Amino acid sequence: MTLTQILIFAGLGLLASRLYRWLDRAWLLFAASVLAAFWLQPASFVRNLPYLLPLASLGLAVLVWALTLPRRWNRQDAWAAAGLAALALLVSASRVVEPLSALSPARPPGLELAGGGLALLAVAAVLAYRLGRGQAAWLHGGVLLLIGLLVVLKSPPLVQAASAWLRGLGGQDPALASTLDLGWLGFSYIAFRLIHVLRDRLAGRLGEVGLRDFITYIVFFPALTAGPIERVERFVPQLEPGFVLDSAGLLAAGQRLLSGLVMKFVLADGLAFFALNPVNAWQVSQPLWMWLLLLAYALRIFFDFAGYTSIAIGLGQLFGVTLPENFTQPYRKPNLTQFWNSWHITLAQWFRAYFFNPFTRWLRGRGAPVWLVVLLGQLSTMGLIGLWHGITWNFLAWGLWHGLGLFAHNQWAQFAKARPLPFEPRLASGLGWLATLVFVALGWVWFALPQPADAAHVFGVLAGVGVGR
Repeated sequence: MTLTQILIFAGLGLLASRLYRWLDRAWLLFAASVLAAFWLQPASFVRNLPYLLPLASLGLAVLVWALTLPRRWNRQDAWAAAGLAALALLVSASRVVEPLSALSPARPPGLELAGGGLALLAVAAVLAYRLGRGQAAWLHGGVLLLIGLLVVLKSPPLVQAASAWLRGLGGQDPALASTLDLGWLGFSYIAFRLIHVLRDRLAGRLGEVGLRDFITYIVFFPALTAGPIERVERFVPQLEPGFVLDSAGLLAAGQRLLSGLVMKFVLADGLAFFALNPVNAWQVSQPLWMWLLLLAYALRIFFDFAGYTSIAIGLGQLFGVTLPENFTQPYRKPNLTQFWNSWHITLAQWFRAYFFNPFTRWLRGRGAPVWLVVLLGQLSTMGLIGLWHGITWNFLAWGLWHGLGLFAHNQWAQFAKARPLPFEPRLASGLGWLATLVFVALGWVWFALPQPADAAHVFGVLAGVGVGR
């Protein structure tokens, strides 16, 4: 989100708080979230894509809801479906209504294409409801579809190929395809929310959620672009009537918004001028200066992610929704395990619940030794977390780096548990903090630099060893 968009949402929250006696907050958040999915979507040179991608996000939400619904449709669900269609058609109609043109970053397709897409969605939703509702094969198929879409969107060669195909489909030159063409807003978070719902339905843990509240949960605009990944059973009850934005709530929301704006647009953007990047990495040959660049990058990435999370939490509070914390002073933790309990918390919890725990249970059930269970569990989980950011070698290396670090800390903790420390606990905690900070900072080299030669050069300079290109 841009600063302008954030301020507009904040103003909408203040205005809406004065209208709840006449307007239903749940319906207001539903409409605002649907429209925001189109409004926040980045522009693309692929024809009609800035409209079709948000429509696809909403369509996937409808299909997953139809597959997981434990009851028959009711009147509120029908109104929500009609409202979704009306809002999507409104965005399409904005192409000829000048005041509404700001609802989409590019000229949307005509009503015939939008209407055709909505008709296909309606047919697919009915089929999913009639044939696949609650069926394990369909639910597993939904999970595989979402993972497949993530693989395509996270892999630069596949994005390039998909862009070329879409350009050809729309009568454009496929040779102009770019990896920047498929910027699907928030899909990494949308997919994980949908997979969470599908997996919980398979496990019999999913409660009843109406279509209106489900769509709001999936594309809730404060958390659409950068998380956090809330759980549906914690989110939906907050849409119940009765919320009043009092002075204490307004102050709390304002403080979170202000702190987030400062972190993102002052600190993170300011540090970006000299934080480590592929260009300045080759302009520095002294270890001290390279360490300063790396420290600046470590601070920048924290303020960027934590700033956006604070903004999301503040905006959510203005609308009566409390989103979970995602960062709790991670750089102050005395070991790597505690770091990952306080860094991108909801992402780590998602992987722990839906991959690490099932995978390690499977390994234990086959008689694998404990150390091997821990090693394979940490490496695979952290490797996947790295690939979630992008299917490239450097993100995989970053994930494996942390997987090895977590395994090493686990083994050290087991070793030291029954042995007295040779020094004061406070000193041990301080040394642990320093070692963790250095380890995490070194890991950011992989994250910041996409080319192996760049990373090798930086590691060489950090160690005081000259490495040529």
